[in-house]
Amino acid sequence: MLARLLPDRFILWLLAAVLLGLRLPVTGDAALAVEWTTLAAVFALFFLHGVRLPREALIGGVIDWRLHLAILAITFAVFPLAGLALALAFPALLAPELWIGVLFLCVLPSTVQSAIAYTSLARGNVAGAVAAAAFSNLIGVFLTPLLVLALLEAQGAGFSLGAIGRIFALLFLPFVLGHALRPWLLALVSARPKLTNLVDKGVILLAVYGAFSAATIEGVWRRLPPGEIAWLSGLLLGLLGLILLAAVAIGRLGGFARPNRVAILFCGSVKSLISGAPMARILFPGAAAGVVLLPIMIFHALQLIVCAWIAGAMARGGAEPATGETPPDRAA
Repeated sequence: MLARLLPDRFILWLLAAVLLGLRLPVTGDAALAVEWTTLAAVFALFFLHGVRLPREALIGGVIDWRLHLAILAITFAVFPLAGLALALAFPALLAPELWIGVLFLCVLPSTVQSAIAYTSLARGNVAGAVAAAAFSNLIGVFLTPLLVLALLEAQGAGFSLGAIGRIFALLFLPFVLGHALRPWLLALVSARPKLTNLVDKGVILLAVYGAFSAATIEGVWRRLPPGEIAWLSGLLLGLLGLILLAAVAIGRLGGFARPNRVAILFCGSVKSLISGAPMARILFPGAAAGVVLLPIMIFHALQLIVCAWIAGAMARGGAEPATGETPPDRAA
């Protein structure tokens, strides 16, 4: 039962980092050390992403342009517009800081590992999912900060343009540098998969701990109305359901074959915590990052549970959820 509810054990590590930030927040010189360590780890993370990104993924983003255009449209257009519509329609439902977190979540790129895993489990186009997720993360380095700026201005929230420079220095620059050095470093990095996995998860845990520590020290959590987490969780679950339905509709209306519809469903509906956590620490320094990260972490848990259930159902039945379609390989 626990494996079904928590298909990714990393959620438990995330909860531990949150609790540590709430109960044992870091202050003073120790907080500064955590901050600098996090920034160094973010640089290393995106450097390694640049090394690991296959050149074929970039080419694939151009070749199968209809598939990738559909996924990018959901990730960077449907998602942000849905989030903005909810924020404008129900402004009093959540605290303003949480709405900023929801909007930030909506402009993040797709998560790579989960999208590929669920596409594979549901017998979809795995090669297309790999290319689409990689392409989404590449574009997200440029596009996410710009979309954050646009959405926050649309909602009347402030934003520091200096954060764009920090994004360039800590995300874009190491990514490009890593990809340029890929011919010489790929074998070295590929031979050490545990190292890259450690950096991936270590950055998230450091960012979460530092952000929640800062928010605890400044008393942010005491200012949130009671029951806010429940409202936020319900809203995010509804948002996920809306995006899943939109992905199914786009796949069908676009006339895509079933394997590509599966890739669209899972690549378009999941958001990257690996990209979101370090970006939040850069774009929203201090205590604000703790509140901004909260919707991302809740959505991360929800997408793992819901998408794992959908992918399992599709693998067993061979049809898209709630469609009753007979797959081509089982058709009479």
